[in-house]
Amino acid sequence: MIDSITLLKAVHSKKPLVHHITNWVTIYDCANIVRAIGALPVMAHAKEESAEMQTISSSLVLNIGTLTPELVESMILAAKKANELKHPIILDAVGAGATKFRTDKALEILNSVHIDIVKGNSSEVAKLAGSDVLTRGVEAAEVKEDIFVLSKELAKKYNCTVVVTGVEDIIVSVKGTGFIVKNGHDLMGEFVGTGCMAASLLGCFAAVEKNHAIASAAALSCFGIAAELASKNATKPATFKQELFDQLHSLNSVNANALQKIKVLK
Repeated sequence: MIDSITLLKAVHSKKPLVHHITNWVTIYDCANIVRAIGALPVMAHAKEESAEMQTISSSLVLNIGTLTPELVESMILAAKKANELKHPIILDAVGAGATKFRTDKALEILNSVHIDIVKGNSSEVAKLAGSDVLTRGVEAAEVKEDIFVLSKELAKKYNCTVVVTGVEDIIVSVKGTGFIVKNGHDLMGEFVGTGCMAASLLGCFAAVEKNHAIASAAALSCFGIAAELASKNATKPATFKQELFDQLHSLNSVNANALQKIKVLK
């Protein structure tokens, strides 16, 4: 069994600084979710400082939700420094498959630096794996191929862990094994930002756990457990969102390990 509480306590005690070059729509929520879990956020988007900021950070989260060519340049500079320092990098491929520009830039990042965790919904991951699929803005579209197979191909090609978020989250390691995380609640899909926040949590847990498949499973399970607990006190999106932050902040050992729903994939 994955010991999520041990990793959660490691995040609290080590307080990793998680560097984001991220989505302007959700940047505020990403910063606050990192603080809620016990880590520290920093956002340094300018190319003049992105690599330098990485020297004092513990991990790097790249999110292409509000993409510009200048932002990609800054991402690659920071990522090269992260590779040099062996800091884990998470790429949230928001909207890959929606436009050629977005898909091309996600692939440019993947081919320019080593990414440790590639995260996306089913159609975003499928597109990066070479499937002919069209993402609906930032929402997942139907993928006809087996997403588990596509994830294994992507993980093997880029020597990374692949995380597919959805009703059930799929995590595939470089070796082709992994986990399915079944924690969560429907209200997570009723407001903007939960996917971006999930990437931020991946950055927190990857900073304290070198096995990135385990780190990803623990992060997403904790997030999902907090959502399940939040739903007991809130039934509408706005109040649920506030309660989600509060529940994540107060998540304890009983909640994290007794309530996690993680299935091993072989």
